Amino acid sequence: MRQTRAHVESGLEVFLATDIPQLAGKRAGLLTNATGIDRRFRNTVDLLQAHGKVELCALFGPEHGIRGDMQAGVKVAGQVDQRTGLPMYSLYGETRRPDPEMLAGLDLLIYDMQDLGARYSTYIATLQHAQQAAAQAELTFVVLDRPNPLGGNRVAGNILDNAFNSFVGCHPLPIQHGMTSGELARLFAANYGWPEPLVVPMHGWRRSLRFEETDLPWVQPTPNLPTLDSIKLYPGTCLVEGTPCSEGRGTTRPFELIGAPDLDPFALAEELDKYQLPGVAFRPTYFTPTFSKHAQQICGGIQVHIVEPDLLQPVEMGIYLIYGLHKFSPAPFNWISGAEGKHFIDLLYGSNALRLALDGGAEVPDILATWEPALTAFQERRRPFLLYGAEEE
Repeated sequence: MRQTRAHVESGLEVFLATDIPQLAGKRAGLLTNATGIDRRFRNTVDLLQAHGKVELCALFGPEHGIRGDMQAGVKVAGQVDQRTGLPMYSLYGETRRPDPEMLAGLDLLIYDMQDLGARYSTYIATLQHAQQAAAQAELTFVVLDRPNPLGGNRVAGNILDNAFNSFVGCHPLPIQHGMTSGELARLFAANYGWPEPLVVPMHGWRRSLRFEETDLPWVQPTPNLPTLDSIKLYPGTCLVEGTPCSEGRGTTRPFELIGAPDLDPFALAEELDKYQLPGVAFRPTYFTPTFSKHAQQICGGIQVHIVEPDLLQPVEMGIYLIYGLHKFSPAPFNWISGAEGKHFIDLLYGSNALRLALDGGAEVPDILATWEPALTAFQERRRPFLLYGAEEE
């Protein structure tokens, strides 16, 4: 028997159905991408123009562009939107935050994008930068809230060390933070002394709900996160980006296929199976990426299969995965270089502790044990900013 999914109305849908007098007729900029849709897949740009609740004057796009068509890391140019004739400013090009000229003449800056639920998402940095720019320009910052696709209860991973602050980790959050974009905006405002954002909350969402347990339609938030399974694994398998191994980019299963040309898939799968990690199974396999790392080379590795979503612990699984890759890859294990002379794994992990621990021969349980005190403190720190109740069983 098919289980009934919870009826949830996104912040966009609530906004369109609600009179908010302080926003009526205001000149607005909209920061969105392909995930800004209602349940009939109509995009936020068209809906805001058609409803006339605000006067839409400018569009802003994050990494991957406002239409979601650009690959990771590719700079996006500003242009005029062909459909609306509105100026379309890129926040992943020559600048990563709205400048005063872009915001001139606006009263509001509206944010409507689907977050990924993981600290690495550049959408969090874009949210933070846009919120700061709105505060400096004395604009009202509006968030049309959407679900955390992983649910809002579980938090996991280390807390980012500000010495490793970057566009893939811009605030001291755990890797799996369990917050919505609106909740993050409230936390940022309090932390940095910015005005309280106007968050239009969802109706019907509960912290215990993963995205597939709602009746909202899903649109992939980035070109390399095409499925909800890839989203669920991303808090763990994204760490592979900091290693010499492929994270599956250039295949039809990015962040599910993991490997390298000289890796023994059977030895890696056998190693990971020893730990009896909850909710997942590891299948030894071979794959050939068409682009990105090891393009056109046959890679041995594993495919991560989700077998029990309720039990999945993606961040912990990711640490075991990196441990296995480090153990079975040919020496030396050449960590990928990142920005400002730092290793990319350090930027993703938000600290050099993981890299130093693995290079020093540490075991995974010792690494995981370092998370707990700070995670407990974070759960208390985030509590005042939660909009959908505290943690549920």
